Amino acid sequence: MIEYTAKVKSFLSQDPIPFLIGGSWQKSSENQVFDVENPSDQSLLGKVSRANANDTVKAVERADEAFNSWKKVSPKERAALLYKLADLCERDAEELAQLEALDVGKSVNNARGFDVPFGIESLRYYASLIENKAFEKSLHLDGVSGKSVRLPYGVVAFIFPWNFPLTLCMWGIGPALAAGNTVVIKPAAVTPLSTLYLGALAQEAGFPDGVVNIVPARGADAGDVLTSHPKVKCLSFTGSSEVGKTIGQNCGFNLKPAKLELGGKGAAVVFDDADLDNAATGLAGAITLNTGQVCCTATRWIIHESVMESFVEKVKDVLSKTNVAPGMDEASEMGPVVSEKQLNSIFNYIEKGKTEGAQVILGGNRINVDGLKGYYMAPTLLQGTEENICFEEEIFGPVAYITSFKDEADAIRQVNSLDYGLANSVWTEDAVRAERVAKEMVAGNSWINAHNVFAYGLPYGGVNGSGNGGGVNSVETLFDYTRSLSIAQPVLVEELV
Repeated sequence: MIEYTAKVKSFLSQDPIPFLIGGSWQKSSENQVFDVENPSDQSLLGKVSRANANDTVKAVERADEAFNSWKKVSPKERAALLYKLADLCERDAEELAQLEALDVGKSVNNARGFDVPFGIESLRYYASLIENKAFEKSLHLDGVSGKSVRLPYGVVAFIFPWNFPLTLCMWGIGPALAAGNTVVIKPAAVTPLSTLYLGALAQEAGFPDGVVNIVPARGADAGDVLTSHPKVKCLSFTGSSEVGKTIGQNCGFNLKPAKLELGGKGAAVVFDDADLDNAATGLAGAITLNTGQVCCTATRWIIHESVMESFVEKVKDVLSKTNVAPGMDEASEMGPVVSEKQLNSIFNYIEKGKTEGAQVILGGNRINVDGLKGYYMAPTLLQGTEENICFEEEIFGPVAYITSFKDEADAIRQVNSLDYGLANSVWTEDAVRAERVAKEMVAGNSWINAHNVFAYGLPYGGVNGSGNGGGVNSVETLFDYTRSLSIAQPVLVEELV
C-alpha cells in the first residue's frame, strides 16, 4: 500500500471537511455531515459537512453576484486562470490521484494515468480555445449589418455522479468557466473529496470569490433548488437515465436548458475476422476499468457464432488473471465497487438474470481480498439470450453479458434493440465493414477495434435514453455553455452605394 502524502493527511484530518460558497469555506448550518467511506476496507476516510437546501440557495446567489464582474473578465484573463489551475492540479497530481483512489476505490495507477491527467488536459484545452476562438461572427446580409454573438448564460449548475468525480468535474466546469459562467457544483455524496480539494486549488489559482461554489448535499436538497432556482440559467447532469428524466422534466418546466449525459448499455460486436486476442484484451479491460462503473463501457458482447467458443476462452483467460486489490495497492488492476449498496445492486441483477436463463460462465461472486472488509467481486461473464434483464439494463459493475449473432443484420438489430444510445464498438479487420456497421449502430459514439476512446476535439455524447446535449471534449462543448445573441441594424440604400 502506498503512503498518504502529507497534503492528503492534512486534508482528511479536517473535522468536518467544509464546503465552498462565495469564496468562504463553511460548515453545515445544521451541523450535519456525510461519513465518507473507503470502499477498499470500509474504514472512515473522513467527515464532510453536508449542505442543505438553504446552503444551496446561498451558493446560487453568491454565484449570481460573482457573475456580474466575472462576465467582464476577458477571455485572455480567464484562460490565464484556467492554465494556473491546471498547473496547480499538476503540482498536486498525486494528492488528487490518491483521493480519487481512496474515495471511489479505483486503482491509483488508473487515477494517475487517466483521471487526473485527462482532467488537467481539459482545463488547458478550453483555455487554448478561448484564446483563439472568436465569440463574435459578422454576418454579411442584404440590407442588414449584423453579427452573431456567443455570451455566457450566468450561473451554471452541475450535478455529478460518483464514478469519475474529478474527471467529470473538470470536463464540465472547464468549458463553463472558459465561456464566462460561474458554477455551482453538487458532487456525489459518497465521493466528494477530490472535488472539494479541486475547489481549494481554484481559490489558490486566483478565481474570484463566488465563481466556483461546491455544495455536497443530498439529491433533493440540491437538485430541487438547482432545477428550479431562477438564477440558475443552465444545468448539466451526469448520471442514471432514470434520474436524468426527472432532472430534464424539472428543467423543462422551468424553461432551463439541460445537458444530460446519462446511462448506457454499450454493445461490442466481434466479427469472425476480428483479432480475437486484441478483442479479448480490450473488452476485458472495458469491464475491469473502474470496476465496470463506466456509463459508456461495453457490457453487451455480441459475438459471431463461429468464433464464440474461441473468444470466450481467450477473454476468460485474461479476466481470470486480473489482480483485484485495494485501489491504493500499486499492483491493483481492479478495485472494489464504490459501496455496499452498489455491490448489492450488481448481485441482484445477476440473480435476476440467472432466473431468466442466463448462465454464469465466469465469476458472479463476492471475493475476499487480504481479509479486508471491502466491496470486492470477481470479473463476471454471463451468457444467454436477448430476453434477459442483464442484456437489457445497465448493471454498472464488472459484468458483461454475451450473445451470439449469425450475420451483420442480426448483430446490428441486437445493438439497436435497446433505447440506450451512448457508445458501441465494432471489432473486425474489414475496414469497409467497420465503417458501415459503425454508422448503423445508433449511439453518440461508435469505436472501431477499441472501446472507451477519448480525445480532446473528438465530440462525445449520447442519444435517446442516454441523454441529449451532454457532449464533452470538443469546441461544441464550449458553445453549449453560451447563449446566442443576434445584433442587427438595417442599412439604408444610400449607405450601400
